[in-house]
Amino acid sequence: MFGLRVTALIAATMTMGLTAGVFGLYQHTVMQGLGRTDDRTFVGAFQAMDRAIINPWFMVSFLGALALTIAAAVLNPGRQTLPWVLAALALYAVAFAVTIAVNVPMNDALKAAVRQTFDEARWLAWNLVRTLTTTVAFGCLCWALVARGVSSS
Repeated sequence: MFGLRVTALIAATMTMGLTAGVFGLYQHTVMQGLGRTDDRTFVGAFQAMDRAIINPWFMVSFLGALALTIAAAVLNPGRQTLPWVLAALALYAVAFAVTIAVNVPMNDALKAAVRQTFDEARWLAWNLVRTLTTTVAFGCLCWALVARGVSSS
């Protein structure tokens, strides 16, 4: 059981880190670069990236961060570890909800619209929420690994 507990916590940490990285790169690189382009380039490039991101690698990270953090919470009930895993889970639940409720519908709307109807500032603001929550969740899971190690020694 020890091996499964640690494996779940490490896998949750890794997938959370990958997801935080994706959201962070969109926040400070991709959208910043697209924001400096003309409308046609913006729409075409955004649509191409939106289609490309729906792939097994991203989905394993995005859905895996949720499933594996839940698994890590269930498998690591100790007082040293559980609060950090639950904090990460709550933060990721916010990012997951924002993705489903705000960013995905805006991405879909851009597929059928022109740039003038796409609210870049709103998309970026909500992506910042995703970036911050997943980054702090990643930190919580990292600390849970430390706490797990401390309580095991």
